[in-house]
Amino acid sequence: MRMLVIGCGRVGAELACRLNRRGHTVVVLDCDREAFQNLEVDFRGRTVEGEALSQDALLRAGIDEVDGLAAVTSSDTTNAVVAHLAKIEYNVPTVVVRNFDSRLRSVHEVFGLPVVSSSSWGAQRIEELLYEQETTTVFSAGNGEVELYEFNAPDAWVGRSCCDLMPNENCLLVAVTRAGRAMMPDCDLHLEKGDQLLVSATLEGSVALHKQLNHAHQSERSK
Repeated sequence: MRMLVIGCGRVGAELACRLNRRGHTVVVLDCDREAFQNLEVDFRGRTVEGEALSQDALLRAGIDEVDGLAAVTSSDTTNAVVAHLAKIEYNVPTVVVRNFDSRLRSVHEVFGLPVVSSSSWGAQRIEELLYEQETTTVFSAGNGEVELYEFNAPDAWVGRSCCDLMPNENCLLVAVTRAGRAMMPDCDLHLEKGDQLLVSATLEGSVALHKQLNHAHQSERSK
């Protein structure tokens, strides 16, 4: 696939190199020639020096021919404008936007653009890690609004049905792995010792889940 990365800072350079290693045809656009030094020495893509908001520079970078574009400059405004142009004017099939100021995420969302907000996602992950954690995060959707958690069923849950265990609608049991084989649980499934659970939850659901886990472990310790 043909990919265009707008911005060659740390994120842009890392993204461009990852895409290049996967065999994609990659072009990187940045207004600062020295920024291309962030690329790995074995990068085999093309670099274009020019302003991200310059139509001439965008055309030299091949915006009218690419399959995907990532706007990852250090400016939220620039990223929003370039992404909108790519989608509306050049019909780029897939456009992804980097966001710094979470208060401006709505600007991108109005245009229906996928947004990666490092500040929002990072803050939420740090908040989660500050709580007492007994789970492993295996997948994060969007900017961390919904995540998948994996953990072993506490002994206090053995024999109880799946319907009894999830704390609220913000926390759903997605899969149970038993003796190495995964299954999609229903309400009638009763947990057994050694079961591994995969749970989808929002931050609120995660907090409620950990309260239940703490309660379960306290019950075990009191026996």
